[in-house]
Amino acid sequence: MNDCLFFGENKYPILFKNEPDKITKPIQFEFENENENEKQIKQISTGNYSTIFLFKNGKAIEYLDKNPEKIQIKENIQKVTVGALNEAILTIEGNVFAKGENINSKNPNEFINISSLIKDTNDRIIQDIVSGYLSVYLLTSNQNAYGIGLNDYGQFGFDSETLKKTKKPILMMKNVSKIFSGNDSHSVFLLNSNQELFGCGWNDYGQLGLRESRKKDWEIQKLTKIQNIPKGKIIDIQCGYDYSIMLIEDQNENPKRKLYSCGYSENNGLGKNEYTYEFTEIKSSLFENDDILDFSVGTKHSLILTTKGKLIVFGDNEYGQLGTGDTKHQSIPIQIELPKLKFNEDISNYHVSCGESKSFLYYSSPSFSNLEEDLIKLFRRKEFCNISFKTENGEIIEAHKLILKYRLNQNEIEKLQEIISKKSIKESNQIFEMIYSNNSKINPKLYSEIKEIINSNEKIEETMKRIYLNENENENEKDFIIERKEKQYKFPKLILIMRSELYRGMFLSVTEDTSNKVTDYSELSNKSFQIFEYWIYSNQIKEGIEITQEIIEEIKIGIDYFQLNQTNPNLNLKSKSKLKSKLKFILKLKLKIKIKSKSKLKSKLKFKIKI
Repeated sequence: MNDCLFFGENKYPILFKNEPDKITKPIQFEFENENENEKQIKQISTGNYSTIFLFKNGKAIEYLDKNPEKIQIKENIQKVTVGALNEAILTIEGNVFAKGENINSKNPNEFINISSLIKDTNDRIIQDIVSGYLSVYLLTSNQNAYGIGLNDYGQFGFDSETLKKTKKPILMMKNVSKIFSGNDSHSVFLLNSNQELFGCGWNDYGQLGLRESRKKDWEIQKLTKIQNIPKGKIIDIQCGYDYSIMLIEDQNENPKRKLYSCGYSENNGLGKNEYTYEFTEIKSSLFENDDILDFSVGTKHSLILTTKGKLIVFGDNEYGQLGTGDTKHQSIPIQIELPKLKFNEDISNYHVSCGESKSFLYYSSPSFSNLEEDLIKLFRRKEFCNISFKTENGEIIEAHKLILKYRLNQNEIEKLQEIISKKSIKESNQIFEMIYSNNSKINPKLYSEIKEIINSNEKIEETMKRIYLNENENENEKDFIIERKEKQYKFPKLILIMRSELYRGMFLSVTEDTSNKVTDYSELSNKSFQIFEYWIYSNQIKEGIEITQEIIEEIKIGIDYFQLNQTNPNLNLKSKSKLKSKLKFILKLKLKIKIKSKSKLKSKLKFKIKI
């Protein structure tokens, strides 16, 4: 069973029958149905009136003031997001289902597929979703941002008098890498691939950080570039009703992660009854030598979880949603006790979630890299495609020769073309996704037509191993060199794009540099890099190599340096020593891009362990 603590307004009488209306100290959240306790929580999203629990099996349950209801979506769910009066669900297939008055006026309680309403059919595969007060924001696989719902403050970047609301997704901005908003927010931020930040919407309290007076710009109805962003990489921004908080990571600072806020200072952690018109650091002795692990912003209160297990809170506390044991407002960060939480799993898997009047702290089951999902994402993004197929209507679908060569049986590409030529664009996309991912559940009926031509019994890990092992056959595909310590390693760009956020960003950035070589500055030895090279392809350690603690830690360093897609070495050691658990706790996979010298790292670890 997952650790899950709850505090705030008790809207769950079916669960907390003998508890008061305001639960001011964290208590264990236990599902009414005992079978639910066996499920592993992946995400909790809570808003003004509802909370959705997403489980690792791709199913979700919605809690309102009434009995809990299972969300009836046929596809597996990968993310949920709750606004004030709307909810949205992103499936593994890239579809978004949403409900709410401004989404579906005929039946606000019915989920409808809003991604299918996007005018440009090439933009209908969704990568991420974010909720605002009465709006939903979509980020497509082509890095385009859309909005649907209420535009009462110009939060879609359009004049609110001209466009009060829209029931179809409207294009807001292209070349977007992330969208940020909040469950009770009329403001939105968009980040592009160059780390340039834009914002629009309600700005009456200065919550967009535009350095303007309150009277001058109370709403911004077109996307405006935010100047004077704090130094470092923007990791996250979350918006409350009247303030916003930004998480910045700077590898040259200690601690590396810091929080900055703007807007109404009484709620945003700055502790003053005034307004802050630009992002200002939230300073507290509670953060000293302690990095921010996770944070969440509700309507007017915030939770912060640090890497040392501190839960820090501030803001409105009318319903006890700060967990302090009372209902007193807190204008500056304070720490609360968590006597019922033991953190008996890696703390990096704990998260916080805030709504209007309630809060959760929960353990999220680790998400290991899924090569099947990586391959589906590769197909959808279309980078470096080099083979095309025509559908029955003459529409073109592109794919990757290298993947098809290993996923199809010998000489079956012509047969695949014949099948595609008789299918619609939607069916053709599903066929390719099944070939890439080996997932017949996408469309079992179509799968029965293609199962004779694909290597249906071969796991994706085995496919990737074969690509790695057939060096001579794939020599022409290896079009990129990683140079390190007197040795060169050749990779297909396709594999690096599929697996590494670091190299994906490098290859897809618009620069004049067209070289096919880069120097690797990670602190892996050449021996360790050879082991890690196999991991990049297969997400496994090569057979015959003894798995030691040192190997695991080297793999972790490589994973973090290359920014592999949500991956983690899930390995069993013969010796489960105390050293292993301490190292696991200290490292937490937060070593990002630049790493100190190996000797310094080891000495630092030894010092911490002695303490």
